[in-house]
Amino acid sequence: MRTPRLRSDGHTGPLTLLAIAATLALVAAGSQTAGQATPTSAATSASSWRGLVGSRPRVTVGQRVIVVLKTPSLAQRVAAAGGRATDRHERSWSTAVVASQRLLIARLAVQGVAIKPEYSYTRTLNGFSAAVDPAAIPLLERDSDVAGVFPVRPAYPASISSEVLARPDFAPDQGHRADIGLSGVDGRGVTIALLDTGVDKATPYLRGRISPGIDIVGGDPGALAARKPDEPAQRERHGTQMAGLLVGAGGPSGLSGVATGAAILPIRVAGWQLDATGRWALYSRSDQILAGLERAVDPNDDGDAHDAARVALVALAEPYAAFTDGPEARAAAGAMALDTLVVAAAGNDGATGPGYGSISGPGGSPAALTVGAADTRSSTETVHAVVRSGLRVMLDRTLPLAGVVRPRDRLDLEISTARGGLGPSAGSPRLLDFFARNGTSRVAGRAALVAGGASPVPAAEHAAQAGASAVLLYGSRMPSGGLGLDELVPVPVVPLPAGTAQELVARMRSGAAATISIGGMRVEPNGDRGRVAAFSSAGLAFDGRVKPDVVAPGVGLATADPGTNADGSPRYATVNGSSAAAAVAAGAAALLAQARPGLDAPSLKGLLVGTAAPLDEGSVTSQGAGTIDVGAAAAGEAAATPATLALGRSTGAGWRTRRTFTIQNLSTRTIDVRLAVDQTREGAAAVDFLLRPARLLLPRGHTATVVVRAVTGSNPTGSTPAEGAVAVRVAGGGSIRVPWTIAFGPPAVDLLGGVHLSSRAFKPSDTPPALLLFEAGGLLQVDGRSEIRPVARLDVELFNAANDNLGLLARLRDVLPGRVALGLTGRDPGGATLPPGKYRLRVRAWPTDGGPATRRQVPFAVLGR
Repeated sequence: MRTPRLRSDGHTGPLTLLAIAATLALVAAGSQTAGQATPTSAATSASSWRGLVGSRPRVTVGQRVIVVLKTPSLAQRVAAAGGRATDRHERSWSTAVVASQRLLIARLAVQGVAIKPEYSYTRTLNGFSAAVDPAAIPLLERDSDVAGVFPVRPAYPASISSEVLARPDFAPDQGHRADIGLSGVDGRGVTIALLDTGVDKATPYLRGRISPGIDIVGGDPGALAARKPDEPAQRERHGTQMAGLLVGAGGPSGLSGVATGAAILPIRVAGWQLDATGRWALYSRSDQILAGLERAVDPNDDGDAHDAARVALVALAEPYAAFTDGPEARAAAGAMALDTLVVAAAGNDGATGPGYGSISGPGGSPAALTVGAADTRSSTETVHAVVRSGLRVMLDRTLPLAGVVRPRDRLDLEISTARGGLGPSAGSPRLLDFFARNGTSRVAGRAALVAGGASPVPAAEHAAQAGASAVLLYGSRMPSGGLGLDELVPVPVVPLPAGTAQELVARMRSGAAATISIGGMRVEPNGDRGRVAAFSSAGLAFDGRVKPDVVAPGVGLATADPGTNADGSPRYATVNGSSAAAAVAAGAAALLAQARPGLDAPSLKGLLVGTAAPLDEGSVTSQGAGTIDVGAAAAGEAAATPATLALGRSTGAGWRTRRTFTIQNLSTRTIDVRLAVDQTREGAAAVDFLLRPARLLLPRGHTATVVVRAVTGSNPTGSTPAEGAVAVRVAGGGSIRVPWTIAFGPPAVDLLGGVHLSSRAFKPSDTPPALLLFEAGGLLQVDGRSEIRPVARLDVELFNAANDNLGLLARLRDVLPGRVALGLTGRDPGGATLPPGKYRLRVRAWPTDGGPATRRQVPFAVLGR
């Protein structure tokens, strides 16, 4: 696609966006005094985090942005009509949305801005994605028809790892079953849109359950699992694995998916694409996910959404992007208005907080059913490991065995690494990296220390192929049994704890030698059974809302894998991650949709969240309402909207908030409802609640609004959140719960750091411009935990010596913490050369919780030519 550019009189615009850093690391740099919030250097945190975690591919989105228009989308039109619209009305409204986009693009062309949309959105939201010169963004933001310009972000499959089960039949302990079902119901008649990589339709486990697909990434009419262009042996796996969890049937040992009667509409929004290094990598982008949601609600692409899928599974994650007002959140709300429930993975970045957490986009959307991963396995396999470096014993403890290959005898091995050392990597080590330049293996007969990152399977494969006797993975939160590949990795695989890995990496970088002793395997009861998986991302979302909404089984789940084994038998795998949990939840939603066909999308979500069973261990921020109970949901008589509350952050004694939710009677009778606040954790300060009404009689099909008021009665001691739920008890009909959390923290955080202009006096020049450098957003250390503070909106405005506001030079929305570099050309917002004189920049950054903006003033002078 030709990159649009700003057309003018031969010069560029007043300001050039040179770079915006990716999301910063969220890992503690050291414990702090309880209750203290300590800023952390953006650069330092990013470096230390990436050095340990590694391997998500670096993705360059170029100048792509998403432009959202104010003209109502199809979903907004349908909602305004009370959810009732004919086919003709919907097609007419879709045409009107397209016309509004064309009008804006034509008007911008007259002003010198040429835009060629890559994707156009009309159903779930009104907008388009395109490559836009940064100098044109202020012009777009000032346009009366534009609601906002938002960044495009990379998204990745939200699974930690997978293990191929090579045997045609495998024992039950080789792959865990989700154990989610509803008697007499299999999802028949329900379509689930699967927004993921391509799907291998030929595998017998899925045969007959996969509809003709839609390929957003590559244009393949079948949306099949594609092969890696430069390595055909590698195929896209994630979509096939998710499809198996959803609808698989007839597998070995009675293996089946959750909703075997449902149909999958595969929409390939992720696949092999070039990354920032020019290598092929597996990822998606937020603009591609939005395009997939457009087709999920209108599969035949005719502008009429009456053929919308009932459920849309987005098992991809935009790391840490828990924004609640961006295009993804708007699209999820639009899909819900068109009666499609979006089920999203929470992410696999573990717990942060105690305020804002690590929820991935689009899981931050209030409308999405966001799902975290729970560990429901009864037993695990472990080994005892001792790591030494010199005279120092760095580790002496029992560790999970990540694979299915067990050490027959005690192993005593030197530890070695791949060529290139232990620094941050854009991807897993290649096979070539495990060999020296003279062709000898660096790891033969040794334990290979490998940065597994988000894709540890290829790393472990390559180390084993190079002759390693064991593989030590770091940078992957991997449960026992999370990796195996017994035919391709015929050696034990052990994940090292993060602290040990950090110290070991540091010592080996300094040239120290290290060894490991690995003992025999033992089967032990799973101490994490019934808990949220350590890798599962936790909330809150950036508006203070409880996320994830629920959790579901997401560790060691058996499913299909693309292709066949050497003997021609189908391949099966185990998967771990919030994507697997989201697939289980999407299958449960399909069961509920069949069991109660009269439910709309908000009611589906409300019942699944409201009737979930709380885990005995785990905070509300990590589990939401608890584990999905589809049986309880099928019997539920009431649902709440929203299903979780966003009470926000208390800043001290006297802080207060007010929120509302509605209760809908979904039964066939008048229900007697009593409401109360159940507080499961007091938190850092006393909080008083008031509910109005506390009791109501609700006729069949009616709704009622409940007002929740909360007041902090004391100053906080520490930062532990207050947690609980509003209990809605139906006389003779069970109850539902509406989870809430109140975080405690400082009233304001400095969202602008290190603001610096490279030259305070310069002549107008397009090349090279003067650079405005700063760190946007915040990364706090609170009680030894990292907490992200994003920026909802960032403006750079230009003033002259007379203090006249000359206009907006730059606007960024939904900014994750990172470094920003802006180039000043010495021109005003209209592109005209500034006359010599004194000027100043006003930089303002607003937080996502509605607090006051952080402000900076930067004076400079423009010199004569």
